[in-house]
Amino acid sequence: MSTNKEFLTFVLDQLSGLEDIKCKSMMGEYLIYYKGLLLSYICDNCLLIKVTKASSTLLKDATLQYPYPGASKKMFLYEELEDKAFLCSIFKAMYSELVPKA
Repeated sequence: MSTNKEFLTFVLDQLSGLEDIKCKSMMGEYLIYYKGLLLSYICDNCLLIKVTKASSTLLKDATLQYPYPGASKKMFLYEELEDKAFLCSIFKAMYSELVPKA
């Protein structure tokens, strides 16, 4: 099953508080980049967030699952899609943690 356009549009709207969000299509699913860093996948109408120190702290009770069959790493299933501010705060925290330091 692939992600429908309505779900993709909804997730991107929830992330609209962030600048420089990019979405790339990949075999019916989507990769979400924030300021050039891959932070999230949208697969089968689910938002999956990479496991990092920041996301582990903020999403400590979230379910971990593989994004697709054969994937080597689990990701957090993010189900609180109505909480736009919290979702944006997760991306900001992850970016701050992962951005290359000069």
